[in-house]
Amino acid sequence: MTALWQILNHKKLPASLFPTLIYHLCKAWLTLIFAQNSLIQRLAEMHYIYRGNQKHDILNKLKADAKNKNLHWHIIALARYNETFIKYSTAHSYNKWIEQIEKPRLILEGNRNDRALALAIEPLLFIFLIIDSYQENHLCRCIESILKQSYIHWHLCITFSRSTPNHIIFILEKYAATDNRIELIKHKGCNLTATKEIVCSHIKGEFITILPQSALLARSALFCIVKKIAASPQAALLYSDEDRIDAEDKRFNPAFKPGWNPDLFFSQNYISYLCIIKTELIQHIKDNILRDWNRHKHGFLLRCIDQLAADQIIHIPEVLYHEQSNAAPPLHLSQQRHNSDTDIEELASYFKEKESKVTIKPGMLPETYRVQWHIPTPPPLVSLIIPTKNCHKILKQCIESIIKKTTYTNYEIIILDNQSSCPKTISYLRSISSNPHTTIYSWNHEFNYSAINNFGATLANGSILGLMNNDIEIINDDWLEEMVSHAYRDDIGCVGAKLYYPDETIQHAGIILGIGGIADHGHKHFSRNEHGYCSRLKLVQNLSAVTGACLLVRKSVFEEVKGLNENLAIAFNDVDFCLKVQEAGYRNLWTPYAELYHHESVSRGANDTHKKRARLRREADYMRKRWGSALHTDPAYNPNLTLFHTDFSPK
Repeated sequence: MTALWQILNHKKLPASLFPTLIYHLCKAWLTLIFAQNSLIQRLAEMHYIYRGNQKHDILNKLKADAKNKNLHWHIIALARYNETFIKYSTAHSYNKWIEQIEKPRLILEGNRNDRALALAIEPLLFIFLIIDSYQENHLCRCIESILKQSYIHWHLCITFSRSTPNHIIFILEKYAATDNRIELIKHKGCNLTATKEIVCSHIKGEFITILPQSALLARSALFCIVKKIAASPQAALLYSDEDRIDAEDKRFNPAFKPGWNPDLFFSQNYISYLCIIKTELIQHIKDNILRDWNRHKHGFLLRCIDQLAADQIIHIPEVLYHEQSNAAPPLHLSQQRHNSDTDIEELASYFKEKESKVTIKPGMLPETYRVQWHIPTPPPLVSLIIPTKNCHKILKQCIESIIKKTTYTNYEIIILDNQSSCPKTISYLRSISSNPHTTIYSWNHEFNYSAINNFGATLANGSILGLMNNDIEIINDDWLEEMVSHAYRDDIGCVGAKLYYPDETIQHAGIILGIGGIADHGHKHFSRNEHGYCSRLKLVQNLSAVTGACLLVRKSVFEEVKGLNENLAIAFNDVDFCLKVQEAGYRNLWTPYAELYHHESVSRGANDTHKKRARLRREADYMRKRWGSALHTDPAYNPNLTLFHTDFSPK
């Protein structure tokens, strides 16, 4: 507040700038009990220390902490409250995460013997190390990181070719002589390959992982893997988070990955390293598993996942793998292109075997891909449902942008007029009623987003429903082809688009559960051309929820989950709907290839009255009661990422 007062009293600032700084400002006295309750509620929703705790438990923790520090608990409470508003740079956040989250977690695990005793099983892990470059220091660091593992039941098999330099062979032989868990294989080829027969004839364990010599494992990596296997006996493929590390052991560029996300994996091999696979699964794969491993890794993993159910693919949300920076010279552009072409061929082969009609193209970024699903002939009818009230200008912009720009021809527009009184709006609705694509219906009730869309669904003739706000404006003419191509897929439920504010920043790139207490839009306010966290703004992916401002879903799925919840009149109805669809067994999906503007809440207005705020609290309370812990364990996110902000920074 002090900083804002200083800005407003700065004599050099023109008065005309003030409206751009403040949209609404009021001051109100709060009772002590109300203020205390609001503060503790925010801590319960947003602070990682207290999230999910009951309010009385949070109050007791604050008082105990204050007593230990000989402070009044109000001081501790306000400090924690302020922390929920602080936003650091990603680099700072990662260093903070290592110090405040990861290190205490490792300390709690205890010493090596305690951890070993905690394991219910002790499988033998087979580590296959490929000598893919001749950097001595990286090779030594890699092997040392394996030797230092707290979990001791592993077998390291190192393969090298006859062209490997003598000084590298000397290093390998020295390590093999000091530990009988290390085995060396010299194969006959001149290049860095090995056949399935060689590998399978030497496998000694129940699970296998394949590493490049640029790998550096966290000391507890294998222990964490075995602990997860013990907790998930169905596990057949596991993968962890990763980062990069320099020669001084400074860590940077973390990749905190989501849970199993099929459409993201089709777009990019986000699993990468550390990946652990059940040995018997590998024995069913027909391809040579080390055939130019770096080039064929994506294809090999595709063949693995094709054998598995979703619950057999397990994500370990811990940074267990560090890629040594500058571990190898960068690939030439021609080699990068060859790798990309290889992955496109692998993806095409995978979908051909599944008899899926798709076209595979390079994605927007290197080493990313676009899977275009074919639309059947004739294309399905899409019913675009648009509720509106007055707001002639934005409604006209929305309708005309659809009619003028949309190249998909088989659609109808159902406009639901919610008691418009503006003469211009009434006149415009009358003028477009003769358009063959457009039908206008009246909704003579108090506005309820869920109820009005449920009503629209009963009027729809299409097999695919499109929920659209009246403040949407089309950008790319093939937006509807893109969304229909996914909505038509049997395993997909809701499909969302990439929406921008008029200032060309991100308004919607998918919804992340838990942010702000219930849910919020990921990457909000990123610029239009940014890649996003781990390139996710440029990749088709599965998400738990997408916004109802522009959402496609098959009518059969809509009816299966009984439509939108009419108790959620304004807020969270789209999130609730998407979660019901996900609960019914479908994957929700977001695509960056359907782009639109969203002039957000132009027609609805802000929550600036006591009645509106009370309604918002009721709807938030319903979401917490209905979905519980699911709001804090979004499988499309990562538990190590913040729930304070929308930028994917570490918590």
